[in-house]
Amino acid sequence: MIRIMGGFLVLIFACFCLYPQAPVIPSYLKHDDQLSSQLNTMATYLDLEGDFDVGEDGIEQISLAVVDLTQDPPRIGGVNMDNFIYPASVYKMYVAAEVLKQISQGLYSLDSLMVVKSPNDVQQSVAFESDKRPVLKDGDTVSVAYLLDLMISRSDNSAANCLIDLAGRENINKLLHEYGWQGSEVTRKFLSRKYEDPGYEDIRGTETCALHAADFLYLIHARKLVNPWVSMQMESFLSRQLDQSKFYSGLPPNTMYYNKTGWFSYWTHDVGIVDNGTVRYIVACFIPIRQEQALAKYAELSGIVHDLMRERQ
Repeated sequence: MIRIMGGFLVLIFACFCLYPQAPVIPSYLKHDDQLSSQLNTMATYLDLEGDFDVGEDGIEQISLAVVDLTQDPPRIGGVNMDNFIYPASVYKMYVAAEVLKQISQGLYSLDSLMVVKSPNDVQQSVAFESDKRPVLKDGDTVSVAYLLDLMISRSDNSAANCLIDLAGRENINKLLHEYGWQGSEVTRKFLSRKYEDPGYEDIRGTETCALHAADFLYLIHARKLVNPWVSMQMESFLSRQLDQSKFYSGLPPNTMYYNKTGWFSYWTHDVGIVDNGTVRYIVACFIPIRQEQALAKYAELSGIVHDLMRERQ
C-alpha cells in the first residue's frame, strides 16, 4: 500500500526559481504562417485578441495553438501560442504523465492503493450530475487508477493533490524538461498556500502555454510521450472527460475528443486531440475570461476551427 507521507524532504530545483523562457517550436512540427493568420483573424472576429483584465493578476492575453495532424510534417499555427498563462486544471495532464511513467517503470501499478490524507482532500462537491462517485475524504483508500480517472474525467482536485505527492513535483518537472517544456513546471498543488508542503509556500504559480500543451498532446498522438503504453493510457484517460461545455460543444456528432479542461476565476481553458476519422488536429486554447462569458465563444470558436481544418484536407 502506498501512503502519502507528511514532512518529506523537498528538493528545490533551480528551474523553480526561473521564470518562463521563450518556447521553441520542435523540429517535428512545421510552423504554418497561413494557419496562424487565419487563427488571428478568427480571434479578432470573436473579440479574443488584445489584452484582458484579470483582476489582481493584471493584464493577460489568450494563448492558442492548432496542429494539423493530416499534413506531413504536421503543421502548427496559433495566436500568442508562446504566451505563458495560468492553466487551471489543464496541468493535471502533466501530473498524469509522470504517474504513468513511474508505473511503466515498475515503481507501482494502476492497482496500487493510496490512503487519502488531509489537507489533500479539498474537493467538496461534484460538478457533474451524472457522476455518482463520492468526494474523497481523509482516510479513504483508493487505487492509483481511480485517482487518475477522477483527476482527468471530473478534474478532481483532491485526486490531483494525492497524485502530485505520489509522483513528486521534482520528477514531474524533470519529465517536462526532458521535452523542452521549461516554464511549464508544476509548482503548486490545488490547495491554499498555507497548507503547501515545506519549500512550496512562496513558490511562483504554475503556468504553461498553448505551444507546450499542443506539443504534449502531439506526442501522445504519435505514441512518443515516454513510451507507447504511457501515450495510449494518457489518451484513454483523456477520452473520459466529463466536461463537454467548451471546445467539444461546437464539434460535429461522432467526433472523438481526447481532452482536458480547466476553469477558475478569469480562466477558461480546453486542450485536446480531435479525430472524426478524416479530420484530425490538436487544439490548445487558453482564454483569460470567466467561464460564463467564455462558453458561447468556445462553441463558435470550435465550429470555426473545425471547418477550417476540414477545408485543409
